[in-house]
This record gives sequence, C-alpha cells and structure tokens, in this order.
Amino acid sequence: MASAIVYTEFGSPDVLHLMEVPDPVAVRGEAVVRIEAAGANPIDAKLRSGKRPSPPITEPRGVGFDGAGVVEVLGEGVDGLEVGDRVAIRDTVGTYASALAVEADKLVKLPDAVTAAEGAAIGIPAGTAYQALRSLGVTAGDVLLVHGGSGSVGQAAVQFAVAGGATVIATASPARHEQLRELGAIPVAYGDGLLDRVRAAAPSPVTVALDCAGTDEAIETSLALVPDRDRIATIVRGPDAADFGIRAFSGGSPVPLTEQELAWRAEALEKTVELLAAGDFTIELGPELPLAEAARAHELMESGAASGKIILVP
Repeated sequence: MASAIVYTEFGSPDVLHLMEVPDPVAVRGEAVVRIEAAGANPIDAKLRSGKRPSPPITEPRGVGFDGAGVVEVLGEGVDGLEVGDRVAIRDTVGTYASALAVEADKLVKLPDAVTAAEGAAIGIPAGTAYQALRSLGVTAGDVLLVHGGSGSVGQAAVQFAVAGGATVIATASPARHEQLRELGAIPVAYGDGLLDRVRAAAPSPVTVALDCAGTDEAIETSLALVPDRDRIATIVRGPDAADFGIRAFSGGSPVPLTEQELAWRAEALEKTVELLAAGDFTIELGPELPLAEAARAHELMESGAASGKIILVP
C-alpha cells in the first residue's frame, strides 16, 4: 500500500489526514513515481478550505500538484524515461503521497545538481511567473514592477525578467530587500507612500506590472504607473480583475488560460531545471516537514509564518 494526504470535507487544515491507498498503477502514457518531496502551494490550501470553487467531494480527495521523485514503473508507450530516473512533477493532483501515477508529459528529468526539494518547488511558482511574463510581453528594456517580490512566484518572476534584460522593481518588507537585490531587483517597501517610492526608484517609467500580493495598494499603484492596462496582471485578484480593466492569470479568474499560456507553463519546468543545474536560478526553500504533518504545512502557509517553499517528505 501507498500513503497519501487526503480530505473528505472542506475546512481548516485539520481536515487533512494521512491514509493508506492502493499502490498506483501506470496505464498507457504514465509512469509511477516514488515521491521524495512534494511542494506545498497556496492553491492547495485554497482548494482544501473551499475558498477556490471546486466540485463536491464524493470520495477522499488528494492534495498537491508539484513534486519530485524516482520513476519506479513505466506504462506502455512512454518514451524518453527509464526506471530509476529522477524527475520533477508538474500539474498532477495528489503529490502529497508516497507514490503516484503521473502522465509522462508532466515529468521532467532532474540532473544530479538539482535536489528533489528543488524539483518539487518549481512547478506552480515558476510556471505561473514564466507564463505571466510571456503573456505580458516582458522583454529587454521594460521596467517591470513586481508586487510581492519575495514570494515564490515573485522571486521566479524577478529572475526570469532580469535574465531577459528587463529592469525589475520588487515590493517586499525591508527584511527581504537584500535577498531581492541579490536576485537583481530594485527593492522597495510596500505600505503608505508606495507610489512615490516606486517612482523614485525607477530609472525610467514603469511599463509593466505583475501583482503577486493581491492588495488594493498593489492594484492602485500599478494603475497609476502603467498606461497600458493590458500590461498589468494579477495572479491573486482573479474574480475582480476585470473591474479594474487588468488581466488575471489565476486566483479564480473566470477567463481561462489560452492553449499558448498553458504551453508556457509546461515549458517553464524544463527551463527552470536547466537554469538550476547551471547555477543560474535560485529557489528559497523553507521548512521541510514529514508528509504526515501536511496540516502543519498549511497552517504555516496560511499564517505567513514561514519563508520559502514548504516541502513535505514521505
């Protein structure tokens, strides 16, 4: 038997519990992966709590979308993978588990230089950041404002944009400013007077903005600075983004991602693994907890008490 974190009702982190489940079986096009690390993301907690709309629960529901581990079984028709390969997993429900059957096209090989924890921390944050920047058309010469630059998506967006030649201004608490400087951003503190601080920090006018914070302050500052609202996006304020005339790439947006945007999210995992292996990308890892303490991981996420990506280990 395998083990997995599941919930049978929406609610607080306490609804999460560890249970034994049948060993996964790889059908055609799939591989069974022995999970070594699972990345905890805010979307996991939003779905568990019922804050993000989802179908009624009719059977124990798995948790998590990102993970990393070792291929143990290959289904028919799988090319490019071998038993024993280390892999990262993206966009697959149920990664809070000891083993999982995964579609082969949602796996990317991990080189020895990339740890399982790093591989498990990539999928949603890097995919969201990479797709958002591509959708916004961020290129060399742009001045990008990232609200919430010290979060996992914000840090990825900073690094992708800087690598592409853009100037990046990122908001964060003062305690996180040195970290953002190391990633190549110009840090500014959020709070009263943000608009004036961004204008003072920007070497030229801000041309594009990405909101990873979800505050009114972030939206209002972006609207005041960026003339073209099509170059302002949020990954948090999905339901009311249209009220501001800006774009939304997640956060319960009623507008689904396009096929191209979904392809960019998939492309991001492989690109980020390559950058990590080359030493050209940094992931801030947070607490590492046993799989059985998934409820504690969600408590830490929802309270903001932990910095860096929380990793669960079976």
